Amino acid sequence: MTNRTQRAERRTDALSKERIVEAAIAILDESGESALTFRALAARLATGSGAIYWHVANKDDLLAAATDDVVARVVTDVDDGAEPRAAIRTVALGVFDAIDAHPWVGTQLTRAPWLAAMPRIFEAIGGRLQALGVPERAWFDSVSALVNYILGVAGQNAANARLHAHGTGREALLGAVAAQWARLDPARYPFVHRVAEQLPAHDDREQFLAGIDLILAGVTATLPAGTRTGSDGSRASRS
Repeated sequence: MTNRTQRAERRTDALSKERIVEAAIAILDESGESALTFRALAARLATGSGAIYWHVANKDDLLAAATDDVVARVVTDVDDGAEPRAAIRTVALGVFDAIDAHPWVGTQLTRAPWLAAMPRIFEAIGGRLQALGVPERAWFDSVSALVNYILGVAGQNAANARLHAHGTGREALLGAVAAQWARLDPARYPFVHRVAEQLPAHDDREQFLAGIDLILAGVTATLPAGTRTGSDGSRASRS
């Protein structure tokens, strides 16, 4: 009798990899990577583990698919006709926000950089660097600098957010850090004293984009005259 009841409660609609990935993302967001097991996934989907294995080989395969799903939404949501710098900023901020919303994504991208999600990010940014006129010899270094910055800052931001989640508000946490910096010897740390007051009120996303702009400024500063583009996409040349 129990077996019949259990079978009746199981899904009658077709199980797909997309549905499995969607459920996996929900578990990861709610409880983290340790909570993602095939048993938990089967319970959420009201199916058997064997049905899941038909679509996904193992947990690593599932994590890779979930990461790729999140990143794909970011990079495909960018206007193909946007000015290259603006498009790069949009992609960068999209990845930043995605890792903020799904901290496990940042972990996966740094733990296994060969994931399908990483080529998506490289292509979305690298194609726009090419449109800016960056020479081929500088493509890899330029896109690597941007991607490493994006993942590093986004990962740190997500880690800070986890601290806030444990009861320490962002403003209170940064205020405490700023107060600690202010107590340092001003003769030894004059610069830190000057910027300490800016720490509590700074906007993480604005600061992140400022870093993207600095990197892009450095990249485009090395371009030959006549190949640089302005913020509106027009060519600029030295007089």
